[in-house]
Amino acid sequence: MVAENAEPSDRTIPKIVGTGFAESRGLRHGYIINQADVTRAIGQAIRQAEKTSGTRIKNAYLSVGGIGLSSITSTGTTAVSRADSEISELDVEKSLEASRAAIPQSFSINRRIIHTIPVQYRIDGKVVLGSKAVGMKANKLEAKVLFVTALENHLHDLIQAVEDAGVEVSQVIAAPLAASLVTLSKSQKIVGSVLANIGAETVSIVVFENNVPISLETFPIGSNDITNDIALGLKIPLEEAERIKLGAITGATYPKKKLDDIIEARLSDILELIEAHLKKIGRSGLLPAGIILTGGGSGISILEELAKSSLSLPSRVASMNWSGGMREPIKDASWSVVYGLCRIGLSQEDEESTLGVGIAKKARGTIRNLIRQLLP
Repeated sequence: MVAENAEPSDRTIPKIVGTGFAESRGLRHGYIINQADVTRAIGQAIRQAEKTSGTRIKNAYLSVGGIGLSSITSTGTTAVSRADSEISELDVEKSLEASRAAIPQSFSINRRIIHTIPVQYRIDGKVVLGSKAVGMKANKLEAKVLFVTALENHLHDLIQAVEDAGVEVSQVIAAPLAASLVTLSKSQKIVGSVLANIGAETVSIVVFENNVPISLETFPIGSNDITNDIALGLKIPLEEAERIKLGAITGATYPKKKLDDIIEARLSDILELIEAHLKKIGRSGLLPAGIILTGGGSGISILEELAKSSLSLPSRVASMNWSGGMREPIKDASWSVVYGLCRIGLSQEDEESTLGVGIAKKARGTIRNLIRQLLP
């Protein structure tokens, strides 16, 4: 997707000027199994986007998803360095580094950190109200940090495929965070919500509270599993099963109860995984803004109501929050990640109001170094 800034009145609103897409090939559960196929598919999408936008694409923002994407929360403590006990940026950096050092090796081995997100600060054991500790006075600073990571080999292969297609990767963003920029409002992030991206082969979730992500996880199950179940259960071709799943084929050709049972069974499996994760982090039934559904699989008709009853949370399909108070339905929820990437790419350098954008801008140098390390 190619975007540019349009400026009606005094607001900057991203405007989509071109799109390109291609059939996903060479991927399994979000990781590459055939590098050449993936590069060809990326190249095809790029050429189409260049044609529709009339723009030569040299750089791109890249989302990372798949089963290699995960997160861990870690806590680190440092003594305040200044004689007057005032917390400095250096102290904050030291607390973040201490948090990073505390990550168990069993989790960090073969992984790369792609986002470092402070969740909470404590000074002398007391919680800091707000997101900044700099300037306050204390003897000890403690940081609770969410680290979003990707498997190093998966990240290397994906970046290599994009580079082989002739495009330089400017930034790497976790797909659930990119989607959250255009599907969740600030109020939803503050009171507590979970964004679930129902992809073809994976389901990714990110949980927000107090306007920051507190957990992110990916599960190796997706809407393709529903298609496969329908094909097996009704003994029909996969292409026909896909159209039935999305409601494109209606009528009495197939027994409705059997079809509903097949779809509901697999959706229940997905929702059970989400519920288990919410229980693990102590947020089961405790997110007032509920679950927001996006991704290609979110269009399944019974999903919204089933999620509400299974998770005991408010449930709805995502609508796009493109800029400020402007809201409009996402015509195809599978594009929400790409919309988010466009927003990151077009954000002003000093924009800190939207979580994720500020992180991406600050991390740009780090990501470029990471890319150089990963590529031969």
